[in-house]
This record gives sequence, structure tokens and C-alpha cells, in this order.
Amino acid sequence: MPALPSTAWSLLAGSLLDNFWTALITVVLADLLSCSLGFYLSKRFGRSLVEKLVGSRFMGKVDRLSQQHLERNFFLLTGFLMTGLFDFVSYGAGLTSTKWTQFLPALMIGILLSNTPVVAIGAGMFAEGSSKLLLVAAILGVFSLAIITGWLQRRSQTATHRE
Repeated sequence: MPALPSTAWSLLAGSLLDNFWTALITVVLADLLSCSLGFYLSKRFGRSLVEKLVGSRFMGKVDRLSQQHLERNFFLLTGFLMTGLFDFVSYGAGLTSTKWTQFLPALMIGILLSNTPVVAIGAGMFAEGSSKLLLVAAILGVFSLAIITGWLQRRSQTATHRE
């Protein structure tokens, strides 16, 4: 569980490290390592522990929800990984049947898109208003792609059932 949110560390790295690129690479690598570790630990050890606490019936519901939404919609997973709760999302995704091959690309894209403007704010590269706008636009764009993907999948399933 993080002591400080990653946004604070990203701002700090942007303002204290030598330049923007050094700060960005440091933050991206730290986030990739910590989220991958959280995903791995929950995948390896967390599921059995959580299942003992909540029961297998509830875990079945979690699996169905994950399979219907997160595993079929890459952009939704990416969007959730772009939020300030991406470390918890990583742990939660590890509890489901989400595969590494689905998780890692979504994590990399999410981290790059969400961290770049925050590190830039710390480094003073963007004016305050435009950097926040860039982050909001990136998150809204990914969630828009997730909605479109879900809609297209539902439409495809409906067409398949008609045949």
C-alpha cells in the first residue's frame, strides 16, 4: 500500500531530477515495477487468500465481471490503469483471470499517458492549465475507446445470436 500517491512522487521527480526525461524514465520504471509486482503477488498468492475471506461464490462473480468487461476490453483496462488508483487496479486485475499478455501492454500505455503530463508539471515544461487538460483528455479518450469497444462487442454478439 503506497505511503504517498504516485502523483506526488511524479511531481517530485519532475522537479528534483536533472531533467524531464530522467524523471519520466525513473517514474515509469518505478510504476512498471511496482504494478507488475502487485499483479504478480495477487495472481500468485492473493486469490486464494481473498477467496477464503469472501467465498468462492463471490469470486465467481468477480471472474464473470472481469471476463465480460476487463478481459474483452483492452481500453477499459488501460483507462482504469491511467487513474490514480492504478496500483490497486493492478492488484485487483491479478485476482482475476486476466493474463500477463493483456495486463502488461495496458499498464505500459496507461503509465506513459498518465505520468508524462504529471512529471512535466513537476519539471515545469507545461503551463499549468494545458498539462491538466492533456491528462484529462488522455483519460477521457481511453474511456471513450473502451465504451466504443464494448458497444461493438455487444453488437457483434447480438449479430452472432441472430444467425
